[in-house]
Amino acid sequence: MSVFAALVEQLADLLQPFFQASAAAAAIVLFTALVRLLVHPLSRAAARGQRARAALQPRIAELRKKHGKDQGALQKAVLELHAQEKVSPLSGCLPGLLQLPAFFLLYHLFSSSTIGGHDNSLLNHSLLGAPLGGRGVDVLGNGFGGAGLVYLGLFVLVAAVATFTFLRTRRTTAGAVVSGGEGEQVPGLGAVTKVTPYLSYFTLFTVAVVPLAAALYVVTSTTWSAVERAVLYR
Repeated sequence: MSVFAALVEQLADLLQPFFQASAAAAAIVLFTALVRLLVHPLSRAAARGQRARAALQPRIAELRKKHGKDQGALQKAVLELHAQEKVSPLSGCLPGLLQLPAFFLLYHLFSSSTIGGHDNSLLNHSLLGAPLGGRGVDVLGNGFGGAGLVYLGLFVLVAAVATFTFLRTRRTTAGAVVSGGEGEQVPGLGAVTKVTPYLSYFTLFTVAVVPLAAALYVVTSTTWSAVERAVLYR
């Protein structure tokens, strides 16, 4: 973790002339963007996978007619079809999973008072007066001062992105059901499909309870995802 802390400090030093006291916050946003750039090829592959799965819908509809109400046989046949065409029904999960280590690193980095036996100097950094190690639930509980306004701004941004993602995901999943019932492709995926549109609002809870540094990562990443998906899945 000390290596990661040094990386954040170096990025903050580079950005300090431009962002002054908020340089560390800007460094976290830049770090998040770099992570998303590294993961972008996988996101493009996931988009291709979704188009490939959509192309299989007519054949899946034929399998559904063939197997009727035998769900076990249908699910087995669908999985075999995906394997035959080299299409993974869960390929879209990989970009998100690969970002988790970076999020947890930031979480632990700004939740620790010491790093390598020394005081964690990163906790001295802030964003417009809001400590990067602070949490929204604690700050807002003490009133709506300058730090509180920072969190309110983040909540507004997250709510806007979550609503955009919710509406778009609901349209996409509804279209999948109309075009062939994609929710039945793999066991249990139907339930996941119903819940997925609402997961975007979970970000509001995350931003409220994690350190501000980790919240910045979440806000930047989810905003990137919303824009990226709008471009790749248009």
